[in-house]
Formats: sequence, structure tokens, C-alpha cells
Amino acid sequence: MYVIAVYDVEEKRVAKMLKLFRQYLNWIQNSVFEGELTEAQLLKLENSIKKIIDSETDSVIIFKFRDQKWADKKIIGKEKNSTSNFL
Repeated sequence: MYVIAVYDVEEKRVAKMLKLFRQYLNWIQNSVFEGELTEAQLLKLENSIKKIIDSETDSVIIFKFRDQKWADKKIIGKEKNSTSNFL
């Protein structure tokens, strides 16, 4: 499945989240990642996220698509870190 994930965490946890997400997805912009994951990989990522965040103050949003072709991506301005090209 194709996944877009964004996070908003306290500054002291940003480095841990960045390191975790880079293990699974491609970084595209500050606190935003995308890529293909299996259900098992997504579950493992979610479990790791829960170990890092403070659920009272931090937030992680994961958008799931069956396939990348169901998502339209439009970039206005400079693309910060491109690993996929689809529109």
C-alpha cells in the first residue's frame, strides 16, 4: 500500500521520529514521508511510533492508499526531496 505520513512532535523527539520514519519511508519535506509499505511493515512502524511519542502532546497522521496511482500529487514551488515523480 502507498502511505503518506506526517508528524508533529515535541522538539526533543524529532530526531528519533526522523530516524524511525527514514527506515520505512522516503522523506519528502519537514516531518512528511511517503512510500510503499506492506501491512506488516506499517504495523511495525505504528508500534514503534507508539513507543516514541507522548500521546498527550504529539501527533502522527498516516494516510493509506491502496496504490500510489490513487493519489494525485501537485507541487507548487520547489520540491524539497524527490524520490517519486507522479502527477
